[in-house]
Amino acid sequence: MTMKAGVPAVAFWIVMLGGGGSAAAQPPHSNGPAADSAAIVEIVGRFHAALEHGDSAGAATLLDQRAVILESGELETRTDYLRHHLAADIAFARTVRSTRQVRSVEQAGDGAWVISTSRATGTFAGRPVDSEGVELMTLARTAAGWRIAAIHWSSRRRR
Repeated sequence: MTMKAGVPAVAFWIVMLGGGGSAAAQPPHSNGPAADSAAIVEIVGRFHAALEHGDSAGAATLLDQRAVILESGELETRTDYLRHHLAADIAFARTVRSTRQVRSVEQAGDGAWVISTSRATGTFAGRPVDSEGVELMTLARTAAGWRIAAIHWSSRRRR
């Protein structure tokens, strides 16, 4: 399936994944729901580990070429994110203590999504941080394995 010009990748994934489905509906080349779920969660974990270790190249390899990142009311393409925002995310991840908990992993064919919650505490850029967040990552199975197709981050001050 190809995207129409002007349709953001996130809209493509909403259409592809929004039709529902479960991990039980596997393509013939899959090793099954449990293996795919583990591989999907591993990619998300590797992305966060890359941020925490300052590995911008490692983080970049986990993002699909058409990936989009949604945060603070902004939409960034993969290229924009790598050029402008990734360095700040690395600085934050290396400075602020964060814990993340995967809440849900779903798969529909060659698409998947992971919902996580997080808590961040510490100091960043001279300001105290005590926040709760949610994360939605959509992933696509590619020839290179699972890759992150979209990230949506949202956070707020802890109450």
